[in-house]
Amino acid sequence: QVQLVESGGGLVQAGGSLRLSCAASGRTFSSYAMGWFRQAPGKEREFVGGISRSGSRINYADSVKGRFTISRDNAKNTVNLQLNSLKPEDTAVYYCAADRDWPGACVYTKSSCDYWGQGTQVTVSS
Repeated sequence: QVQLVESGGGLVQAGGSLRLSCAASGRTFSSYAMGWFRQAPGKEREFVGGISRSGSRINYADSVKGRFTISRDNAKNTVNLQLNSLKPEDTAVYYCAADRDWPGACVYTKSSCDYWGQGTQVTVSS
């Protein structure tokens, strides 16, 4: 089983920035597509951004395009999410996820991810 641990969440004012990190176990990290999801109180889980195993394909939710950036370092088994120009509506628990890298992976389609981290809280004040 793949273990995922998020870090970097916190409290920030609107317009500020945060950098989230996800550390993964296993020597096969480079074979997985990785993604970030978030869930606000009383809301359903929402896709934020995803990245293919090689990093060649990246996609974002329309709500974060131009503000958030996803990246990965396969040598260090990490995936990151840079959050800029934060808004109060970005407040949520952010989850790191991993899935087999195929056309139906959860970072490309509305399907279930194979592995999930425990989440890290991001709170944006107005």
